[in-house]
This record gives sequence, structure tokens and C-alpha cells, in this order.
Amino acid sequence: MRTRIHRGAAEIGGSCVEVEASGQRILIDAGLPLNHPADASPILPDVASDSLCGIVISHPHLDHYGLLPWMPSVPVVMGATARRILLAAAPFMRKMSMNLSGPDLIDRKPIQIGPFCITPFLVDHSAYDAYALLIEADGKRLFYSGDFRAHGRKHGLVDKLIAHPPSDIDTLLLEGTTMSRAGQRTEPVSEHDLEEEFISRFLATKGLVLAHASAQNIDRMVSIYRACQRTGRTLVIDLYTAIILEATGNPRIPQSHWDRVALCVPKAQRIQIKRNGWFDELDRHSRHRIFPGRHLAKAPGNYVLLFRGLWMRDLEQAEVLAGACLIHSQWEGYLREPRFKEIEAWRERHGLHFCQIHTSGHASPEDLRRFAAALSPETLVPIHTIAPESFTSIFPRVVRHADGEWWEV
Repeated sequence: MRTRIHRGAAEIGGSCVEVEASGQRILIDAGLPLNHPADASPILPDVASDSLCGIVISHPHLDHYGLLPWMPSVPVVMGATARRILLAAAPFMRKMSMNLSGPDLIDRKPIQIGPFCITPFLVDHSAYDAYALLIEADGKRLFYSGDFRAHGRKHGLVDKLIAHPPSDIDTLLLEGTTMSRAGQRTEPVSEHDLEEEFISRFLATKGLVLAHASAQNIDRMVSIYRACQRTGRTLVIDLYTAIILEATGNPRIPQSHWDRVALCVPKAQRIQIKRNGWFDELDRHSRHRIFPGRHLAKAPGNYVLLFRGLWMRDLEQAEVLAGACLIHSQWEGYLREPRFKEIEAWRERHGLHFCQIHTSGHASPEDLRRFAAALSPETLVPIHTIAPESFTSIFPRVVRHADGEWWEV
């Protein structure tokens, strides 16, 4: 068995790894680079499509699945819930259609794709239904960590994997998003800690709270909802968020019909609903429907609105921004993007207080060290990192490979 990293040897995002055995091959992730221009065609990995027997997607983040619209029509292997989330999100996105048909990953249940035996391990990550992958072929064992962390609401999954790791790993492909911070002794903030921060901010804000967070960050949705419960506020979501939460199929995840959850639909989304005839979907989630001018304006301090840029004009027209605050609950790098510059100008114009309440979706250097020590591979190969040279600080047997370089597992 041999492999090559198409992208990620010294880059965060755009992950794509090719594995070959017995003349057949699979791709592990097919990600779009984080800095890819929206109006440009991506550079595709040079993979022989006639011997490609499947694409395995570790988790539903664009920098791990975003190349799928351009890839050959082969089975796409991913978690069943991740697949439902992507299918639920697709109608709301202005993106090319993509093939999502294929077998499901199930925690610790091996699946055979050509000569490859793939065993998925459910892990903690900011993306829901994320997996690390053990890939076996030709008597070799490659372990791909995917993206993971050990400080989210599902940290027990990683603790279990560290306590009971697979044995005899030849090569560990280990993500290192945070390795540029190696040597810094700061502990990652947990989702439980974030819940307390949300509570403090909700209590300190007299008016409407705008929480700028991704609806697909399910842990964050839970943290915000629990903070709403504990402060007497109602979480306001749009139809897109309601459908994403529904797609999890998890009865413990907040839903549109729960107490202290309300549906409110911005004008841009109402137009989308009418254009696409999504009236059944709207009816299904309208048990607690509210309206900006009728409900938010009457008592804005009773609500936390899951915010996106499309809300700006609706909130202005409803005159609900006096005493409001905007919480940025995403990667801070997004603050430098043009789309947030528009939001920032809008925020300043209306005098909204701003704060950031967020934690990384990726393991700290110390947790990466624990992970590598537990799996104890013959060699560790860095991926998904801008600091591959720093991996020797967490594990002794590190071998670096450049993008495009074939190497034996």
C-alpha cells in the first residue's frame, strides 16, 4: 500500500489523500482550499479515474468535501448523518450539484471498498458526524485522524479512542491545525466553558443578542440553546437552521418545535421559499413561528437570534437593534473576509456591542501529543497544518512528505 497527499502537507484545508493498493485506489477527503475564490474552478487531484473505487469523506466541512462536484462518479462513503446534513443544506446554497451516493460510515464497523478495509472511528469535532479512519490493505495499516478535538461536547469519543487505540499502526496521518501554537501552554476553551460565557453575555445585554454562528456547528447550537434556557431567552432560528437541526435525527439536539426555540424567516429566505415551493417544509417548522416587527420588536431582550448577513435589513426595518449586541462565534479568520466587513460596518452604524465567544474545532498540541502517543505508529506524517516542522515536539518518529509525493505506508 502506498499513498500521497495531494494537498495538506503544509496547508490547512483542502485536504485530499490518495491511497493505492493492488492496482486500485481511493481518495480520503476531497476538500476545497480555504482560500479558493468562489468564481474559479478548482485545481483537481491527478487521479486515475478508471482505478478509483471510492471517495471517503471524513466529515462534512467544505475543506474536506468541496471538490465532489468535479470528481468522477464513484461511490462516496461518509457518515449517514453527515450525508443528510449536506443534502438538507444543498438547496439553500448556490453551489454545483454533487454526487453523494454511497455506503455509510458507522462507528467501528469495517467496510470493504475494493482491496481496502476501512474502519471508521467517530470523533469529536466542530462538524457533526466526523470520523477518523483506519485503512488496511496489502498487510499495512494507515490511520487517518481527520479533523478532531478533545474539548467539545463529544470529547468522550476521543478519550475512548486514546484509551483503546487500534494497534500495529504503520503510519499515522495526523492533522495539526493548532501546531503553529506548539509551546504555548494555553488550554483550549471547552464547549461547556463557552456556555457559561454565553450566559454572562446574555445577562449583560438588555436588548437582542445576535449570535453569528454556523448552523452546522451542532455543538455550538446546543451551547447557545442551553444558555438561552438558563437565562430565560428564546433561541430564534431560520428555516435553513431548522432543517439542518432536523437532519441530525438526534432527539437530544434542539428542534424548531422545542420550548424556547422559535422560527423567524428573513425576507430573502421568504423569497427563496416561495420560488422553490418549500411550503411543506415551512409548515413543518412553524409551530413556534414569530415575526420581527410583531414579536422581536415588542421584547427584543427576550430573544437570541442566530444571525447571518441576510438578517441585516430585516432587523433595521423592525427597529430592534437598540441595546443589542453581536457575538461572533466562528473562526476569527472570517472577520478579515469581505462579507464580514459589510457586517462590521452595519454593526458600527447601529452601535452594537461586539464580542467573540468561540473555541477551536481542532485538537490542542497537547491533545495531539496524547493521540500520537496512544496510537504509537511506526511513523507519523503531518497533514492539515502550516507547521509540519513542529511535529517532532510531540512525537519522535516524524516523516514529512511533500504534496504529490508517493510513499510506501
